[in-house]
Amino acid sequence: MRIRVTRALLSVSDKARLPDLARALHDLGVELVSSGGTASAIEAAGVPVTRVEEVTGSPEMLDDRVKTLHPHIHGGLLADLSKESHRRDLDEHRIRPFELVVSNLYPFSERPGIDTIDIGGPAMVRAAAKNHAWVAVVTSPGQYDTLLGELRANDCTLGDDTRRALALEAFAHTAAYDAAIVRWLQEGDELPRHLLLALERTDEALRYGENPHQHAARYRHRGSRSWWDGTTQHAGLALSYLNFYDADAAWRLVHDLGPQPACAIIKHANPCGVAVADDPATAYQRALECDERSAFGGIVALNRPIDAATVDRMVAGPQADVVVAPGYAEGVVDALRAKRKNTRLLEAPAPDGGALDFRQISGGFLVQQPHHFAARRDDWRVVTKVAPTPEQWRDLEFAWRVCGHVKSNAIVLAKDLQAVGIGAGQQNRVEAGEIAAKKAAGRARGGACASDAFYPFPDGVEAAASAGVAAVIQPGGAMRDEAVVEVADELGLAMVFTGERHFLH
Repeated sequence: MRIRVTRALLSVSDKARLPDLARALHDLGVELVSSGGTASAIEAAGVPVTRVEEVTGSPEMLDDRVKTLHPHIHGGLLADLSKESHRRDLDEHRIRPFELVVSNLYPFSERPGIDTIDIGGPAMVRAAAKNHAWVAVVTSPGQYDTLLGELRANDCTLGDDTRRALALEAFAHTAAYDAAIVRWLQEGDELPRHLLLALERTDEALRYGENPHQHAARYRHRGSRSWWDGTTQHAGLALSYLNFYDADAAWRLVHDLGPQPACAIIKHANPCGVAVADDPATAYQRALECDERSAFGGIVALNRPIDAATVDRMVAGPQADVVVAPGYAEGVVDALRAKRKNTRLLEAPAPDGGALDFRQISGGFLVQQPHHFAARRDDWRVVTKVAPTPEQWRDLEFAWRVCGHVKSNAIVLAKDLQAVGIGAGQQNRVEAGEIAAKKAAGRARGGACASDAFYPFPDGVEAAASAGVAAVIQPGGAMRDEAVVEVADELGLAMVFTGERHFLH
C-alpha cells in the first residue's frame, strides 16, 4: 500500500539542507508543521509553515522542554487509520493525521548534558516509527534525497518498504541515542553496570568470514568513527574477516614501538617479524628476516609512508595479503600493484584507543580494560648481580613491547631492535622458548629475551641462555623466583622484573 503525503511535521536539531527540504515538500503540495528553531529556519527561507502552538493551542513552555508533547501532535502520529474507532477519535478531538515526520535529536554525543537529552524528539520519532503503516519518519539529512526522489516519482506517495526501512533506521537512531545517555550517566565507572551496544553494519563487502563458507561484515558503534573509517584501499582484493582482524593487530603493534621507523608482520594474529630501523625499507627487511617463511600471506604494517626503496624490498620478498601504511610515495601504489595485484594496499590514519575490550562467550560477553602497558621502566627492577648494558636495556624494552602483542604463552628474542625469534601460543613456556630459539638460529647472541609471564621454573631461563641472550625481562612473581634468579646469576645473565604480566589470548 502506498500512502499519500499531505501533511508533514518537521522538528530537527541538524538543520543541514532543511530549507531545501522544506521548499521541495511545499512545492509537492505538502503542508508543513514545525516548532521552535526549525519553524524559524523554514520561515527565513520563505517557505510557509504552521507553528506547532497553532495546532495544539498551547504555547511552548519550560524553555522548550514541552512543545510537541500534546494529543494534537501524537494523536496525529499514532492514529491507525485502518481502525474506525481511531478515525472517530480524530474527528471528535479535531485532530488531523500526519503522514511524514522529519526529526533528528539534540546533539547529545557532541554536547552531553541534561539540556541536550531530547524528550519530544524521541517521542515523535518512536511514535511515527511504531505507526509506519501510516507514517514515514526521516531521521537524517542523508535520507532526504531518497525521500524526495520517491515522492516526486510516485505522485507524492511512499511505499510500504520505504516506510518500514525508515522505521528501522528511526528505532536504531533512538536506541543509539539512549545508549549514549546511559554511557554518560555512568561516566567514570571503570566497568559500568549497563553496556548498551548500538552497532551498525558498514558498507564494506567482506570477501568472507574466518573461513570461506562463513559470511561476515564489519560493524561499528553507531554514530562514531574509528581509524578503519578513515582508511583507503588503493588496490587488491576485498578484505576478509581475518584481514581486518590481523591488520588491526599489526597496525596497533607498529604504532606501539615509538616514533622511529618500524615494521610489524602479522600472521594468524601473531607477529612473525618486528623491527625498528633508521628507514622503512630497512625496518621491513629486518622484520622479514625474523621468519620469512611465516611472512608469506601475512599482514605488513609500517608506521612510515612506503617509498620506492621499501617497494623494492617488498617485491623481492614473499607476497603479503595486506600492506597498511600512513601513505605511499608517488608511483609506489602502481609499482606494488604491478607485482602484487592481489595484495590489499591500505592507507590509514593512526589507530585510536578503545574504552573497553569485549569478547563474546555463550550468552554474553567478557569485558575488560584494553590491553596496555601500565608499568614504566622506572617501575622495573634489576634482580640479578649483573645489570643490563645500555644496549641490552634498549633490546629489553623492545622485546617486552613486542611480547605484549604475542599470543600466550609468548617468548620473544631480540637483538639490535630486531625480533629474531618469536614463540607464540604454546601451552608451556619452555616450548615457546624452544620455538623462539630455533627461529633465532643463533642470531639472539648477546641480545634480550622477553617472557609475557613469570618463569615458574629455572628451565625457561636455561632455554633463554642456550639461545645466547645476555639479558632477560619477565614479570616476576613466581613461587620459585629466588631459584630462577639464582640460575640467572650462575649463567651470567642480567634479569629484570617488570611486575606486570602481559597474557594475550
